Amino acid sequence: MGENGASKYHQYPNYPSMDVVSAEQGGSKCYDDDGRLKRTGTVWTSSAHIITAVIGSGVLSLAWAIGQLGWVAGPAVMLLFSFVTYYTSALLSDCYRSGDPFTGKRNYTYMDAVQANLNGIKVQICGFLQYANIIGVAIGYTIAASVSMVAIKRSNCFHEHGKQDPCLVSSNIYMIMFGVVEILFSQIPDFDQISWLSIVAAIMSFTYSTIGLGLGIVQVVANGKIKGSFTGISIGVVTPMDKVWRSLQAFGDIAFAYSYSLILIEIQDTIKAPPPSEAKVMKRATVISVAVTTVFYMLCGCMGYAAFGDAAPGNLLTGFGFYNPFWLLDIANAAIVIHLVGAYQVYCQPLFAFVEKWALQTWPKNQFITKEITIPLGSTKTYNLNLFRLTWRSIFVVITTVISMLMPFFNDVVGFLGALGFWPLTVYFPVEMYIVQKKIPKWSTRWVCLQLLSLACLIISVAAAAGSIAGVVSDLKVYKPFKTSY
Repeated sequence: MGENGASKYHQYPNYPSMDVVSAEQGGSKCYDDDGRLKRTGTVWTSSAHIITAVIGSGVLSLAWAIGQLGWVAGPAVMLLFSFVTYYTSALLSDCYRSGDPFTGKRNYTYMDAVQANLNGIKVQICGFLQYANIIGVAIGYTIAASVSMVAIKRSNCFHEHGKQDPCLVSSNIYMIMFGVVEILFSQIPDFDQISWLSIVAAIMSFTYSTIGLGLGIVQVVANGKIKGSFTGISIGVVTPMDKVWRSLQAFGDIAFAYSYSLILIEIQDTIKAPPPSEAKVMKRATVISVAVTTVFYMLCGCMGYAAFGDAAPGNLLTGFGFYNPFWLLDIANAAIVIHLVGAYQVYCQPLFAFVEKWALQTWPKNQFITKEITIPLGSTKTYNLNLFRLTWRSIFVVITTVISMLMPFFNDVVGFLGALGFWPLTVYFPVEMYIVQKKIPKWSTRWVCLQLLSLACLIISVAAAAGSIAGVVSDLKVYKPFKTSY
């Protein structure tokens, strides 16, 4: 797994070795206790990273998810996921250092933490799930960004030509445009250098969420009533079997909306050295981030369901149509695209760093992998271009873009990703590592409670995955690759 907090210090030979740390380095003003340049992250930069990762495209599907579950189960499930995410994230943050929370050995990545606490086949399983989820998120974000860009194009088309023009638009060109932008931003070497991008993305997430909330309130006022029911979409509007599948898929959508544990350790590795301990700062950032996102999720999801009832769309902003105030919807959709540019990078940095570290260890003398070309960026700044980084990251973006063009099913993909990553990465591994770290006795009350929590989340994940797969199968029956327009 890549050592993101300081990946640039281990990728290339001109940086000091990380295997031997001198006392001078460990105690200097420029280096941390592990010999790496001092980390500068704070509770606020960590919160920005988390909010960027969490308040993503998932927020747009929450009105639809609540629509499947109803006024009782919908908000209850959302609160349940927020609590589980906070609790397991707190457990996971204690695993950043092995042993003492101030001086113990650092685990730079999620997989390093699993390696330190669990070992064996679990490390390989964790790596596979984490990287598969990252690839899935990259695909989901590409689809979501193209949906918003298509919405802007159709909005302007309808405004110019009126309702009589169907304004069908292919999403392929917009996925390609998003991919080109991601190729450029993917050349930012590591987490330390994307804090500014996370902050911009977090601001954008608040922008479009607030617009969606405001439009939902206006729609409710225009309707003169609150739509929806206690049990969600009615049998008759959908078949009993569809009701079951859609309800299960809603669980996956909500799980996806809270998913960020797979990059929590990488974010924690950017926090400056204690006191206070990195775990304490990370827990504070988690409280802030989960509380903020839950409030936004509740407001956007519930207000969207109140505005549209059973007809709540899979993407909240598309439910308001393409007319007035078209400019406000354009701003919201543009904010989504900008946010997803940053979110894509936040999620993909662990995978980028892992592949680059593996390549360096496998071919340590290969000039293509190790050599850097210095490019001047003005009178004082330079950029070190690494050809392997340029090639591999560009190929990754191209592959995820092509897959997105083949399967642009936003809602179903979101639900499946949430189901795939929620139990193993958000619950199982943090619980198991915490049990080992704190030496909790087997069959003690606390051990049993933690295992019951893990089992319950496993059942939810399996059910949500089944619902989302059913949705994808249904979509494939009518979809023509590279040809379907919106």
